[in-house]
Amino acid sequence: MKINWKYAAMSLGALFFTSMVSVACSDSGDDAGNTGNEGFPAENVTVRINPNKTRVLRNPLNGWVLYLAREKNEQFWQERGYDHMYVPDLAKYVKVSDYASSCYLRTNWKTLEPQKGQYAWNDPTSDISRIIKSVHDRGLRIALRVLVDGRDQKQNTPEFVFDDGCEWYNNANNKCPYPDDKVFQKHYEEFIEAFGRQYNDPDKVDFIDGYGLGKWGESHAMIYANDENKYPVMEWITALYARCFTKVPLVINYHRMLGDTYQDSWQETVPPDAEPLLNIAINNGYILRHDAFGMSGYYKDWEKNIAQKWRYKLPIIMEGGWVTDTHRYWFFDDAYRYREGHPEDVRKGEFEDSMLACVNTMDFRLGETESWFEKAFSYVQRFIAEGGYRLYPDMVSLPVSANGGQDVTVVHRWRNMGWGYCPTNIRTWNQKYKVAFALLNDNNEVKKIFVDEQTDLSTWLKEAPTTYTTKLNLKGVSVGAYSWAVGLVDVTKDNEIGLEMAVNKDANLLDSGWLKLQTLTVK
Repeated sequence: MKINWKYAAMSLGALFFTSMVSVACSDSGDDAGNTGNEGFPAENVTVRINPNKTRVLRNPLNGWVLYLAREKNEQFWQERGYDHMYVPDLAKYVKVSDYASSCYLRTNWKTLEPQKGQYAWNDPTSDISRIIKSVHDRGLRIALRVLVDGRDQKQNTPEFVFDDGCEWYNNANNKCPYPDDKVFQKHYEEFIEAFGRQYNDPDKVDFIDGYGLGKWGESHAMIYANDENKYPVMEWITALYARCFTKVPLVINYHRMLGDTYQDSWQETVPPDAEPLLNIAINNGYILRHDAFGMSGYYKDWEKNIAQKWRYKLPIIMEGGWVTDTHRYWFFDDAYRYREGHPEDVRKGEFEDSMLACVNTMDFRLGETESWFEKAFSYVQRFIAEGGYRLYPDMVSLPVSANGGQDVTVVHRWRNMGWGYCPTNIRTWNQKYKVAFALLNDNNEVKKIFVDEQTDLSTWLKEAPTTYTTKLNLKGVSVGAYSWAVGLVDVTKDNEIGLEMAVNKDANLLDSGWLKLQTLTVK
């Protein structure tokens, strides 16, 4: 049975529980511990857990995303000074990677497959292999976008594609393939199939930016051989990525120029194709991303309405738009929120836009990371504490003694301190994360796991604590003394801990991720 207190009717039973809630949780940390049975079965003891609001939780689709330099190797960290970043607010040096959950790399097809069938990831000495290894060595996941259009850049599509007859635009020194060209599609399909075999791994990859067409791979200023192929191209490329990435989330930009052919700048009028094209990607299992947070002229009412429409149905990946050391943000931003020479104003604007959209991730973008840490560190800390999803159980009622084979009752209540949500509802996750209880022996070894299948973490929203009453059967549990523990497990990985909870790192939080709660004697 699940109760969502935000929407629960105030029946006599609900009133009873409300009075219990008022004394059963505390953000102050002053009254954690065991508090008796509080109206639950006589054999139960209620354990209260205090949240941790500051610890970086390296959960998927959550937290800060640190951007990597294109075609750099592991020397990137030292060259950028990211291993020795001074933070005035802390009066000390820190590692930027200690504040991130994943790293994002914009690369290109030509780098990944310079010759037909020769993939850079198969060469451990290649720059991309070395930088991705450095990401994993730091305990972070990688996220990737693969570009094919080279306008404003160098050629991003390998030459063998054009040698095979692919039609192109731009110029002979920087050819760009028409996305509706059949030769391009044939080679690109073969590449994405190999790309998926390598990176369809949620333990190592946070998300894949599954489009990569148009200028900078941002799906605008598109050039087709035939403009009538706009819809077929969107269906083709999103279905291709969805077929090859079944375990890793795919993202699509939600902006009003999605897939459009307008070349000069973004129109004020929303093209009629924008939302239907977005819906094609969403129907193929994609989640949302936007590359212009903080840019008032680009992130406008249409984009805000899309974020509102899909709130708590699809997570949002945020990227800040203005690069303050190269863009005249104080002059061009429509809302005139920013002062010249004050990048912290832009950081504030990005944070406010992100909070309005309830994003799950924010970015440490190249050229912007320094100002986050040197001039706007309070917003770094606020997003860790308030953004994305930050889950913890504030109350668990458990039996302290039972007979072997007996049914016992556990009551547990969960809270989300973040403005985002845990997207267990998306296609690639398919509710794989669940609440589970474990019985541990004296060596903290797991002897029995009980998965609460009714739990749906995607419904846990800020200011809406959710309570479950669960029946567990102790069949097969030997006589003896145990410790109850709780955790958020991945049911696709033999119920190993899958998500970090927002609780304090103390003696009760084991290295395995299980949180010890209370002893149980089985008679």
